[in-house]
Amino acid sequence: MQTLKGKHIVLGISGGIAAYKSAYLLRLFIKAGAEVQVVITPNGKEFITPATLAALSGKPVVSEFFAANTGEWHSHVDLGLWSDLMVVAPATASTIGKMANGIADNMLITTYLSAKSPVMVAPAMDLDMWAHPSTQRNVAALERDGVDIIQPASGELASHLTGKGRMAEPEEILRRVELHFSRRESLKGKRILVTAGPTYEDIDPVRFIGNYSSGKMGFAIAEEAAARGADVTLVTGPVALNTDHPSIRRIDVRSAREMLKASEAAFADSDAAVLSAAVADYAPEVKHEKKLKRENTDGLTLKLVKNPDIAATLGASKGDRILVGFALETDHEHENALDKMRRKGLDMIVLNSLRNPLAGFNKDTNQVTVMLKDGAETEYAAKSKRDVARDILDQLENLF
Repeated sequence: MQTLKGKHIVLGISGGIAAYKSAYLLRLFIKAGAEVQVVITPNGKEFITPATLAALSGKPVVSEFFAANTGEWHSHVDLGLWSDLMVVAPATASTIGKMANGIADNMLITTYLSAKSPVMVAPAMDLDMWAHPSTQRNVAALERDGVDIIQPASGELASHLTGKGRMAEPEEILRRVELHFSRRESLKGKRILVTAGPTYEDIDPVRFIGNYSSGKMGFAIAEEAAARGADVTLVTGPVALNTDHPSIRRIDVRSAREMLKASEAAFADSDAAVLSAAVADYAPEVKHEKKLKRENTDGLTLKLVKNPDIAATLGASKGDRILVGFALETDHEHENALDKMRRKGLDMIVLNSLRNPLAGFNKDTNQVTVMLKDGAETEYAAKSKRDVARDILDQLENLF
């Protein structure tokens, strides 16, 4: 079955012993119907020959900026425009570092920097290199840039040590690529509202009540929904994040009341809403027009009033639309999440706990349990927020 028929894939190969698996991966791509252009680093050629790769792909392998015999320039820009997907397998620690920091000293990196398509990376290295803080920083940077990391497996390594660092098997990489293309149209025609980030409730022109939400989870959900073909409206509080996908319409707000107004307007034309924002429960009753001076008072007492409940407001009028909420709890997690889902008319709630060091605010990872109103629950392992967003969208698709 040619599941990738007509797809253009750039296969990047860097210099590690796992490069021998790349020949098998290339063969799987070709058998699945893809057209593949191999780009290999100079060190990669020490592990597998371009002649082998060219024979399997039916295309000359690109490695240098200029062809050795003719002097013809290999255009990384053209390759970036041609590809529907770029897969770097294996990706060594060096290649990952160069990708993360834009060090464009070989054809593979310049092609990556020119790619208009999504990018997947399958790391391969020794266990200590994989665990090193610098490698993990670079991997996290790539994930923030939207790169899909295919996590390495555990097992015996080339060093004869045993641990995490083996490149994922070619069959697993193929499965991820097939899943990537199948998801691209799975939400086509759906309109989805996503809320993200904190809200700030002003005390005076320079002070506010807020929280530590970075918006990373909501932005990951918005990007994943758009990647699956949905038209996304992202209503976000103050965050230092950018959106990448052209199908995301971003609305910036500051306060809970502003977020409610924007969310109600967007929800009117939506098929579903995913409310991941950390909305302040209270706001100062009075916003002072001028900065409060410490010298003018011995202390300060703020009277707080309840903010509107966005989830409950949308839940009361949702009709047959799907409403997904979040619960960040510190105790009695399941009971509190189930109660919140019932009270606010949610179809699904995503529970995470501040007691889990891999979950919560300002982290690149999260660990969630998805709970449905019919009583079904799915507990997931700790993952990157991008992978958590995929799990959430998979559950949302099932509700559709």
